[in-house]
Amino acid sequence: MPRVRVTRRVHFAAAHRLGVAEWSEERNAEVFGDCSNPLGHGHNYEMEVTVAGEVDPETGFVVDLKRLRDLVQARVVDDVDHRNLNVEVPWLEGVNPTTENLVVAIWERLEDRLPPGVRLDRIVLRETPRNHVEYTGG
Repeated sequence: MPRVRVTRRVHFAAAHRLGVAEWSEERNAEVFGDCSNPLGHGHNYEMEVTVAGEVDPETGFVVDLKRLRDLVQARVVDDVDHRNLNVEVPWLEGVNPTTENLVVAIWERLEDRLPPGVRLDRIVLRETPRNHVEYTGG
């Protein structure tokens, strides 16, 4: 059977503050700039979750997109949408919520929850229209 990649796009809004707790405010400002604002700042994130697998000969699906949507909603979006990533998301506790760290944490939330025969292929996380990160695991 052919292997096909399927992508679902979702949106969420979240706030964060970038910084290293052990550093001074000055060093955090030097490294993270405006993103180290002590009161934080927010983004309207856009995320693409791509899975891959064989096309089921009966349904014609790699995965039921409703099932993928519900998984991403329950495991990620419900936890992060309109939240402060530094203090309101237990699975990000102790993590500097850069886009890079966030995409890896999201991968870990999803990779072992997919139906049999379907694997997580790629996550693209856009923090702004000009900045995005891509993660393919490992």
